[in-house]
Amino acid sequence: MAQSPLIAQKTEFQRALLAWYRVHQRKLPWRTAPSLYKTVVSELMLQQTQVKTVLPYLARWVEVFPNFKALAAASEEQVVKNWEGLGYYTRARNLHKLAKALIALPAIPETREAWMELPGIGPYTSAAITSISFGTRAAVVDGNVVRILTRLTADATPFRDSASASKALAPLADALLNHDEPGDHNQAMMELGATVCHRNNPLCTICPVLTLCSAGRNGDPESYPKLAAKVIEQRSVSRVWCVQKGKLLLHRTAGDARRLANMHELPAAEHLGLDESAFAGPDAKLIAKKKRGITRFAITESIYELPASRLSKDSLSRTGLVWVAVAEIDTLTLSGPHKRWVSELLRS
Repeated sequence: MAQSPLIAQKTEFQRALLAWYRVHQRKLPWRTAPSLYKTVVSELMLQQTQVKTVLPYLARWVEVFPNFKALAAASEEQVVKNWEGLGYYTRARNLHKLAKALIALPAIPETREAWMELPGIGPYTSAAITSISFGTRAAVVDGNVVRILTRLTADATPFRDSASASKALAPLADALLNHDEPGDHNQAMMELGATVCHRNNPLCTICPVLTLCSAGRNGDPESYPKLAAKVIEQRSVSRVWCVQKGKLLLHRTAGDARRLANMHELPAAEHLGLDESAFAGPDAKLIAKKKRGITRFAITESIYELPASRLSKDSLSRTGLVWVAVAEIDTLTLSGPHKRWVSELLRS
């Protein structure tokens, strides 16, 4: 099997990886002043989000919520507001639930299995938290690790997606794990993937394990992993910008919604019961066109300025619509893109 030579050389791999990490690791707050709390918060923030984006959020977060007890005592509205702009808000709500669950326990659990039972904690996060904080012998496997392992072994297996690749490669990750320093080993793997073994244009010439990497030696690292191409679905949304007497019309998502619960966005046509003909008249002005991606969707959002007189009483009485004083916009929690767009449009 392709992985057998690597397993036979695992001691050399572990030493080279850790030696590199000791010298070249980035000085990140959860490393320079480590704590269980910072590890947990950073791991949830780093799901779907890059380190450079997370750093200012983490700094503000630990000022407002310095520990699990303070976080548990906060309202959900406070928690989500302080997460505003990071996206994937289920992470914030799960972190809030996790803090409440932890302070209700007689002692903080130290096993991966126990952490897997807690809100918002999956295989990767449980391995990261317990290996870093408690020395648990559990290997992390995420997109970075998948990339490293498939390149090391030139594994040409066609995987459906990163999740299926992670599951398939978990035994190899476990076999390579340094049992003496599992936390640093896991962080070194993540660091290698983030700073050297890039998806595109990997820095093979400075890789500490190049001599052990089949794809690196063959000169084709970007051929791995073999993941099926994502099918991207195009979507278009028309939204309304309506200001009347110093108030902006917004839509508040229901509290039991799966996404964006209790959060505000500019109202879409459907929220007002409008069809596309409403945006064809001379008093409907296209003032912005924005593009964004959410999971497998590429979304184009067209924002039209409409006078309140164009909106019927029935439209304005629909569930979720609220008029908010422009001066009070910053007190609300908006989805990240809409926070930027509203701020931009108010300035212009």
